[in-house]
Amino acid sequence: MISTSGVSLSYGSHKLFEDVNIKFLPGDCYGLIGANGAGKSTFLKILSGENSAYTGTVTITPGQRVSFLRQDHFTFDEETVLKTVILGQPRLSQILAEREALYVKEDFSEADGERAGELESIFSELGGWEAESDAAVLLAGLGVGTELHEKKMRELRDNEKLKVLLAQALFGNPDILLLDEPTNHLDIAAIRWLEQFLSTFEKTVIVVSHDRHFLNQVCTHMADIDYGKIRLYTGNYDFWYESSQLALKQSQDKKRKTEDKAEELKAFIARFSANASKSKQATSRRRQLEKLTLEDIKPSSRKYPFVGFKPEREAGDQLLRVNGLTCSIDGTRVLDKVSFLVEKGQKVVFVGETELAVTALFQMLVGERQPDAGSFTWGVTTSRSYFPKDNSSYFDRKDLSLIDWLRRYSPDQSESFVRGFLGRMLFSGEEATKKTSVLSGGERVRCMLARMMLSSANVLILDGPTNHLDLESITAVNEGLIRFPGTILFSSHDQQFIQTVANRVIEVGSRGVKDYECSYEEYLTQKLGQR
Repeated sequence: MISTSGVSLSYGSHKLFEDVNIKFLPGDCYGLIGANGAGKSTFLKILSGENSAYTGTVTITPGQRVSFLRQDHFTFDEETVLKTVILGQPRLSQILAEREALYVKEDFSEADGERAGELESIFSELGGWEAESDAAVLLAGLGVGTELHEKKMRELRDNEKLKVLLAQALFGNPDILLLDEPTNHLDIAAIRWLEQFLSTFEKTVIVVSHDRHFLNQVCTHMADIDYGKIRLYTGNYDFWYESSQLALKQSQDKKRKTEDKAEELKAFIARFSANASKSKQATSRRRQLEKLTLEDIKPSSRKYPFVGFKPEREAGDQLLRVNGLTCSIDGTRVLDKVSFLVEKGQKVVFVGETELAVTALFQMLVGERQPDAGSFTWGVTTSRSYFPKDNSSYFDRKDLSLIDWLRRYSPDQSESFVRGFLGRMLFSGEEATKKTSVLSGGERVRCMLARMMLSSANVLILDGPTNHLDLESITAVNEGLIRFPGTILFSSHDQQFIQTVANRVIEVGSRGVKDYECSYEEYLTQKLGQR
């Protein structure tokens, strides 16, 4: 078990945490959530001991080991992949190092022999004989092949390094597992393996993630950072989100009878309890849900942007025809003879061998890149709006206020009209007058979404729209695209986002195109079944 008592942390006059008292128990997986800047990663560092600037105490059950996922690509550059994983269990690594040093001594003494015997006993108790095979199993699950096991970490690509670091965090059955964005840069097969691993993990897990599907699959509780406190909720992310919205609705409707509120709560909990069936903790989670009362659910202080796209006119049936598009970048073929037809109302997610392949395709379709060969034709009734992965060129004027920046894309130049759209993206009051030069990555994305809403286009092309966004904004964009009546071409790493928006999957790359006219879940079943 790991717990905190009276933990507080301030930066100047800003209080990040104040008197946080919380317990994280074995057998449960806690999703740590909160608005951007709430201190999720900072709290994990407090629990791991990497941040000691707080007041209060962190208590860990004596003898229990804490493992913390680090995403430093260069720390282990000179180590082999297998050794890097085993370094995740420091005590075993120390014994290994001492054991190896002892056995290469030329003047091996009687005392050395006694120490060697002690080391062999400890080595066996710590699972040293199985260490390499256990590490190999974790690496295999994450998709790191045996041909990489003896390579130095510096020889690996960034996404491969992150998989090794994740295997390091999981190695040796730690008692308390702290994971900060563990699905970053993982492919879908590795994410699904990690979900399965954590769903059967019997120790304590605390995870920060922007992947809602992942949180829903692995979490038994949500730990919500709000108002400088951390409050625990039973259930996964969807349960927390919908219950907080229900609480907000009920708090705004004070005239409603208490009995009616209670009945609504009972029906809500019953629905979620029935769905809690995919993990070993399902039974206990269902019992906890059934014990909830109206007082246990509190409205959140979080604000959600409003994302709504309304096309000015309806597009015709023949929307887009692509014939043999081919593209090379820096001498490498990324797209080869890609052909497909898109019809009105389809919402197509594009996946590829590399993200570069999908980005290059979208850039060609909007005229930002010329193909090496092939052609495409848009229907005459289409109007298109593009969300690029790299939006830096849209913010080249650093001296503009947000009002003046958005005004450049608005059919109505009045300040009140422009402020209305900025307000939907949570830029209200003085926030709307700040300069584009001080915007964070997430704020830039919200500005780009406001620009797209003003376009009234009937075709949306979005390349990674959930990148840099917090969970609240991702949810808002997700719901906005579900409601959109037009056609969408998009890419994303967010599983829930794809599953709820896409009705067609197209693979593109240097080997051509493969069209899956099915849901994303059916596509995954086919792909993972072939793995």
